[in-house]
Amino acid sequence: MTANDFRKMALALPETEERSHMNHPDFRVAGKIFATLGYPDKTRGMVKLPPEQQHYLSKDYPDAFVPVKGVWGRRGATHVTLKAASKETLRKAIHAAWRNTAPKRLQEQEELTQSHAPKR
Repeated sequence: MTANDFRKMALALPETEERSHMNHPDFRVAGKIFATLGYPDKTRGMVKLPPEQQHYLSKDYPDAFVPVKGVWGRRGATHVTLKAASKETLRKAIHAAWRNTAPKRLQEQEELTQSHAPKR
C-alpha cells in the first residue's frame, strides 16, 4: 500500500477531512483525528483503534501493525507500515479508526447506508 492509497481510503469515509497536524497529514471526522500519515516517517501511517482491535491486528499482522509506544498506544494509536499492509486489512483498520472516532449519528447513518448497499 502507498500513502496515496491510505489517503483515498480515509477520505472515502463520510464527513472526513484532511488537515495537518505537527507538519504531517491527518484525517478527521467531526474535528477529531482518527488517522495520520507520514509520522514518524513517510513509510508509515497511524490509525486510532479500539484497544481490542489493536491487539488482534498487531498479533495477526505484526509486520504491518504495531502499537505506538506509551500512553497513546495504550489508547489505541497504532502504527501502520504501509508497504506491509494488505489493501483489505488496511481498509478495515481505517474504517475501524473512523468508527472509533465518529459521532454516534454518523455511525448510525453509515450503518444504515451499509445495510442497504448491494452485496459484492
